Amino acid sequence: MLLNTTYKNDEHELIMQDLVGKPFSLKKKLILRGVGSGRMVIDEASPKLERTLLNGPDLNYANLELRPKGILVRITRRLDNFTWIIPYYHLHIYRTSGLSLHGQGQFLHFRENQMLQNNKSFFKKLSNLKLDFMKDYYLINP
Repeated sequence: MLLNTTYKNDEHELIMQDLVGKPFSLKKKLILRGVGSGRMVIDEASPKLERTLLNGPDLNYANLELRPKGILVRITRRLDNFTWIIPYYHLHIYRTSGLSLHGQGQFLHFRENQMLQNNKSFFKKLSNLKLDFMKDYYLINP
């Protein structure tokens, strides 16, 4: 789900909390050593996201925020801010020439550069949290 979060809206906060949970507590943030990524350059997007977000030749940036049941992809386009909410059960990460996040039939591809390399530990943390979340929902038959 994509929301325009340029201006604070209590209804949007409720939607985010419902889909991906409340933000981590300060104690949990310290244990995880942060829950936000650095900013990354968006190289490509799915057609629906591209129509909404990537108008014009400007560089668009995004950063990710971890939540207990998913992630928030915060996208900046000029003066507007958008938040793409992806629950863990919809999230797929692919490492190609760069990195792609896929979810809900949409995708964002991040450019392979130093910004992406600086977020390597963040993506390990994201993978571990997703695995911990998903292990409660998969049943393994012997």
